[in-house]
Amino acid sequence: MQKRLDIKTDYELIYNMIEPNSKVLDLGCGDGSLLLNLVKGKKIQAQGIEINEVFVRKCVEKGLNVFHSDIDSGLFGYPDDSFDYVILNQSMQQTKKVDFVMEESLRVGKKVIVGFPNFAYLWARMRLFFKGKVPITISLPWSWYNTENLHFLSIADFIDYCEVKDVFIEEAFYLGKKGLVKFLPNLFALNALFLIKKKS
Repeated sequence: MQKRLDIKTDYELIYNMIEPNSKVLDLGCGDGSLLLNLVKGKKIQAQGIEINEVFVRKCVEKGLNVFHSDIDSGLFGYPDDSFDYVILNQSMQQTKKVDFVMEESLRVGKKVIVGFPNFAYLWARMRLFFKGKVPITISLPWSWYNTENLHFLSIADFIDYCEVKDVFIEEAFYLGKKGLVKFLPNLFALNALFLIKKKS
């Protein structure tokens, strides 16, 4: 796996999933760090959508093509299969209309990369069971009253969703504190990263 400097593990995995010279749409692209690495290293055609105006300005300062918009409103300006990859990393669970956002992502992207925190992580379960409080972990660092997450799902939930929606999981990576998790990821992984596409 090719190493990239100054990026998180999930960014590194995403970087390696994406083929050079691809057309990429990043939904909830934040400050554009991931897109910038992909532009420089993979020579992608980058497009981003971000709701936070401060982040949009940071993206523009980096020379990235990013629109200020809410992905809950849809991707109606984009034709079917207009991107090789759509990225939904740590943003899907923050949308109001998850199902709609997923359908739109799979419509405009030939492949979709989805990353999210695993709510069924062991320590999250233990905090809920023993303390009776909403879990706070490395991947879920907020309190119940200031969390950005609107939906709390597990790895098993997402796999079930893909089966129900007839979505093919091409690759899956499960991230723990010390690297990739191979054993019982729904219990031991902090975050999950999936590469999915519509079944043909």
